[in-house]
Amino acid sequence: MSVAEAAEATMAAARVAAPTGTARLTLAGSPDLATHLATFGPLPVRAGPAVLLGELRASGLEGRGGAAFPAWRKLAALPARERARGRRAVVVGNAAEGEPQSFKDATLLRVAPHLVIDGLLTVAAAVDAHTVHLYARSSVLESVSRALAERRDARSIQLREAADGFIAGEASAVVSALAGRSPVPQDRTVRLTESGLGGRPTLLNNVETLAHIALISRFGAAWFRSIGTPSDPGTRLITVGSDGKPSTVLEIAGGSRLGDVLRFAGIDPGSLSAVLVGGYHGAWLPASALEARLDRQDLAVFGAAPGAGILMGLDARHCPLTLAAAIATYLAGESAGRCGPCVNGLPAMAAVLGRLARGDQDPALAAEVRRLAGLVAGRGSCNHPDGTARFVLSTLTVFAEDVAAHQTGRCKKDHS
Repeated sequence: MSVAEAAEATMAAARVAAPTGTARLTLAGSPDLATHLATFGPLPVRAGPAVLLGELRASGLEGRGGAAFPAWRKLAALPARERARGRRAVVVGNAAEGEPQSFKDATLLRVAPHLVIDGLLTVAAAVDAHTVHLYARSSVLESVSRALAERRDARSIQLREAADGFIAGEASAVVSALAGRSPVPQDRTVRLTESGLGGRPTLLNNVETLAHIALISRFGAAWFRSIGTPSDPGTRLITVGSDGKPSTVLEIAGGSRLGDVLRFAGIDPGSLSAVLVGGYHGAWLPASALEARLDRQDLAVFGAAPGAGILMGLDARHCPLTLAAAIATYLAGESAGRCGPCVNGLPAMAAVLGRLARGDQDPALAAEVRRLAGLVAGRGSCNHPDGTARFVLSTLTVFAEDVAAHQTGRCKKDHS
């Protein structure tokens, strides 16, 4: 870009008003480049990595892939000494979205692909990237390909099809897949930011995180924090559904109350016994707690977190243990097969929970589930056993009355 073109781009960006209200990522309403530029303006002139790092730190943006790692810390973690030695970084946009209850990343890539591309280009420029990858599910490859074809500045981005599977979106699993290996988490002590794809420092961000970075680079940290809560600033995409209603994707203000989000999605909170927050590696909140806010501070009391942005309501007429046992069995089958807690512990835990769900009146079953959860937590090669144990233990805690009913043969709820 010439000096004149850079100046014109900056002036054009300044003429576009910053979005107001909750619709930010979803504001354009059409995925084409012309609408994107009319809504958000072009990317501003690159001000250097230090400026971007400062804005991200001030914004409080946390990763939207589930781990909630501060976006600025990832950028700062890339060792400057490696760049000085000529080992330029690899940047990856992750839209693997292996969580069965999540559709937010696919939705974002269909409605606002250029924000994700802008975020990738912004991060890649900040770290002087060697290569840039966008790792996405097959269902969105066509729409992303069209968006990339509209842009001359995105020719360096390599689009790669993401593997199926719950654990295929974990950071080291993504890097393994990009390297042509099996898409499973790697048992490693070296951080990806030091040695990732091809031995290069690798920076991987969820695509929603990248879209927020694209907006922060235009409108700044103060604008980002003008909505949401101090502990969960900005907006976030969230997949909302129930076991009796199809899921929908909403853009909400950080810290929105769970009950309000459910009602906006057309779900009556009064019809639910609980809500699963964060997906299959999340935790249950009872219906009595739906005034809680969807931020880390409120949810921590229940052992939950926003995670990948999922709310799944449970109809009060349905048996929670039957559903939980099915989820635990699914998670046990999603093992990478590389460590004992996954290979042996998760199937054993799911099997005992299944016996409890089917009405086996052995009074020791609940205690055995807790024992097995304690054995697998913290001992796996990746976080899959931890997340599965968290979900199962949350089930026993929130649905203690149902556990007691099953152990005495009194459960009258729908088990279908």
